[in-house]
Amino acid sequence: MPYSLVIFDLDGTLADSFPWFLRTINDVADRFGFRRVRDEDVEALRHASTREILSRLEVPLWKLPAIARHARRLKAEAAAEISLFAGVEAMLRTLAENGVQLALVTSDSEANAREKLGEAASLFTHFDCAASLFGKPAKFRRIIRRAGVEPGKVISIGDEVRDIEAARTVGIACGAVSWGYAAPAALQALAPDRMFAQMDEITDAVCRTPRKT
Repeated sequence: MPYSLVIFDLDGTLADSFPWFLRTINDVADRFGFRRVRDEDVEALRHASTREILSRLEVPLWKLPAIARHARRLKAEAAAEISLFAGVEAMLRTLAENGVQLALVTSDSEANAREKLGEAASLFTHFDCAASLFGKPAKFRRIIRRAGVEPGKVISIGDEVRDIEAARTVGIACGAVSWGYAAPAALQALAPDRMFAQMDEITDAVCRTPRKT
């Protein structure tokens, strides 16, 4: 088996929260005093790194913790609007049934994450939530220690440039999904170890489970 531990991101990777984000971002911008996102800005921002996005929107960095707390509250209120992508539960169950440990590292709260995952939350062995914008490397290291797995047997799967950067910082494999927040071209430019265009490609890569036809 290529990997024995998979560390998943939540929003944009397992949960289809980008439409909610687009509906919400300008209210958050008005509240915290950064630039609003126009419809014509969205595609360019999807091709930008996290630091570039913060710069373009003129987000005050010292406000990031407060912005994150506010976003978690909004997500909790909008839980019914955010569903998992099609195929997520089957993919997670296949990995777990093949003995792969599943971990979740997200900027969202654990309570919100468990609500979004529903019954699939029970498939996860490790949760390390409320990650700061650039705080995933420390959480990755903590999960790997808890899991007792060699870094060479670990892959992180996310949908943003910072997810790839975090995996590289701690020396684990990085997988990127094409259906999330960042544009596929922006992710491919960083040459992740795996690029996933469909959900069942994750099970193929992690445990080489044959696809059902």
